Amino acid sequence: MGGSGKTTTAKAIYNQIHRSFMDKSFIEDIREACKRDRGQIRLQKQLLSDVLKTKVEIHSIGRGTTVIENRLSKKRLLIVLDDVNKSGQLKALCGNLQWIGEGSVIIITTRDKHLFTGLKVDYVHEMKEMHANESLELLSWHAFREAKPKEDFNELARNVVAYCGGLPLALEDLGLYLTNRTTNEWRSALSKLETTPNPHVQEILKISFDGLNDEKEKDIFLDVCCFFIGKDIAYVTEILNGCGLHSDCGIPVLIDRSLIKVEKNNKLGMHNLVQEMGKEIIRQSSRKKPGKRSRLWFNVEVVDVLTKNTGTEVVEGLALKFHVNSRNCFKTCAFEKMQRLRLLQLENIQLAGDYGYLSKELRWMCWQGFPSKYIPKNFNMENVIAIDLKRSNLRLVWKEPQDLASLKILNLSHSKYLTETPDFSKLRNLEKLILKDCPRLCKVHKSIGDLRNLILLNLKDCTSLGNLPRSVYKLKSVKTLILSGCSKIDKLEEDIVQMESLTTLIAKNVVVKEVPFSIVTLKSIEYISLCEYEGLSHNVFPSIILSWMSPTINPLSYIHPFCCISSFLVSMHIQNNAFGDVAPMLGGLGILRSVLVQCDTELQLLKLVRTIVDYIYDVYFTDLEITSYASRISKHSLSSWLIGIGSYQEVFQILSKSIHEGLAINDSCDAFLPGDNDPHWLVRMGEGNSVYFTVPENCRMKGMALCVVYLTNPKNTAAECLIYVLMVNYTKCSIKIYKQDTVISFNDVDWQGIISHLEPGDKVKIFVTFGHGFVVKKTAVYLIRTLGEPSGPLTSSKRTLKCWSHYPHHSCS
Repeated sequence: MGGSGKTTTAKAIYNQIHRSFMDKSFIEDIREACKRDRGQIRLQKQLLSDVLKTKVEIHSIGRGTTVIENRLSKKRLLIVLDDVNKSGQLKALCGNLQWIGEGSVIIITTRDKHLFTGLKVDYVHEMKEMHANESLELLSWHAFREAKPKEDFNELARNVVAYCGGLPLALEDLGLYLTNRTTNEWRSALSKLETTPNPHVQEILKISFDGLNDEKEKDIFLDVCCFFIGKDIAYVTEILNGCGLHSDCGIPVLIDRSLIKVEKNNKLGMHNLVQEMGKEIIRQSSRKKPGKRSRLWFNVEVVDVLTKNTGTEVVEGLALKFHVNSRNCFKTCAFEKMQRLRLLQLENIQLAGDYGYLSKELRWMCWQGFPSKYIPKNFNMENVIAIDLKRSNLRLVWKEPQDLASLKILNLSHSKYLTETPDFSKLRNLEKLILKDCPRLCKVHKSIGDLRNLILLNLKDCTSLGNLPRSVYKLKSVKTLILSGCSKIDKLEEDIVQMESLTTLIAKNVVVKEVPFSIVTLKSIEYISLCEYEGLSHNVFPSIILSWMSPTINPLSYIHPFCCISSFLVSMHIQNNAFGDVAPMLGGLGILRSVLVQCDTELQLLKLVRTIVDYIYDVYFTDLEITSYASRISKHSLSSWLIGIGSYQEVFQILSKSIHEGLAINDSCDAFLPGDNDPHWLVRMGEGNSVYFTVPENCRMKGMALCVVYLTNPKNTAAECLIYVLMVNYTKCSIKIYKQDTVISFNDVDWQGIISHLEPGDKVKIFVTFGHGFVVKKTAVYLIRTLGEPSGPLTSSKRTLKCWSHYPHHSCS
């Protein structure tokens, strides 16, 4: 923005580095120079003269560009081009930058960031407002000739700093104006600034406004500075588009020129002096007769216009705000002459009379604290884009359905008396319906299913609202559904799968007893927060993990054990391949290879591991089955299964051969599992279906192999059963779950996914479980390492026992 210190900064840099350059030029105030006759040719001459130290005759811009390229292309240059406002100026003085010699530095200052588009600049620096302490020091140097204000002026100086908002130009100008003045004169000057801005500062800031391309961009700026500061950029864009201002392209222009800015949460902001400049432009159009200005916002003047009925057809926007307990009432006939009124913002105001006096050109009707029980039928709203009636006294929105084809946004939030929504059948283009915190709202009209363009439905904290009508689930265009705090909603229908555009579902603090598993089939879903669980698109909750583990069994009854866990981060790794048909509940997601569950605490982790392991055994085994089955099988029925992770076939072949040879000579599962005396691997043994190990500190793992010894029936083999592998990292409080309907197979990609969640020193336990008919007797893990590396602290049995003793036994095993 103007006055932010661009030129001063460029001069400071130039003064620091210019001695390092033989050839240099500082061309100041290019915008003003180009307004004069043959301005660009004069600038080209100045550049050549500065660098070549001689006068060069030029008669056209094209000839000048050619001379500059030919004469300067191989030189190492330092050039400052100050206050550029047209792309043609850059082209005339430095072409496309490709002919600039190596080691050259070109500094460009401009108010329009868009000028750099297509120009291969190395760095763009946006000037920021000065901090309060810096501002106070700059003001003090100009006002008092020292770094701090005099003691009697300290508070006054800080008030001036607050008014200037960190703008160096304003601080310098006011500092000079207030030099050697008394405290009373300082107070008087501050008071005057409230109604009469500093003319020099205004003149500098207004340059950016005057440089806008057309009247539509100027209208957008003036609308924003009077009515839309702090409003969402998408909301404002929608309204101003409805006014025919093409704000989709206009607002970015204003942002590029630093006239407006986008702040936190996509809210529009503006420097207070720029806002003051915009309002002053409007005042200047009719200083003594506010009713003849295009926009009215100052309460005293608006009250005067409405009381004296002096409004005219010039008025396009009006804002009047009072505190909640005020009882200000005006006659509707005061609006009769304002037939071009398109923006109306009222707060805690009452209007008496015929609402037909209000303009038919209204595009934005924002009336917080709307006093009536329903909107009068003769209120002209056929062209309204957005209706905002927050904190209204509405019982019904209107008595009969209204045909509002232009309406896109309806916000009735915090309307404490509203009992039911309107009939939506004639609001065919409504895109956003916001009914947040309507505590008596108990009915959503079934016609909501007719809103084919609805993208947002917000019913947060509607505590009296029961379950939604089934027609809601027909809304294929809805992207965001918010039901948090609707404490009577206990069910979401499986029909939610029809909401094919749904990306965000937020339903915190509801009492939903049934999780609709069809959520998993929603390809568009990106974020879910439901029953205190939350996560991103492919992040689903533990109940859905269970449904993945056993798609044929409804895991609703298993939701309860997870209620003690406050949050998860659940990631599903999808691989589309030809391994077979996908479970119906996974729709088109492809083959689900793995799930990563990240818990907050170790206690959560232990409970979740216990639940999952118990679940697997509940589904596939009973204690009686296991005891009876094992007693009928001889030791000679021992078999083994080797699961390789990574692509180190040589190691797997060695392991497989050793296990096979051991099995041939001994029926003890201890005898034929190779130990860690082989240079290829480190081994850890575990009883039953789990094995525990600590990730080695001084060993680079290249892969992993799991060996499972199990009792089996000759009719069944491990290659034909369902296999689960749970890798529990107690250090990181995470679980990685793998499932395969046939032979489990890991490749290099899988190994990279596993190793990315393991670090030296991590405490890890692996569970391996087969499907029905298998009893796991022993599990071993072989950590494959690079040959030639030291074996590390886990190669000796003594060190191994020491590592085990440092970590407590977990009941979940």
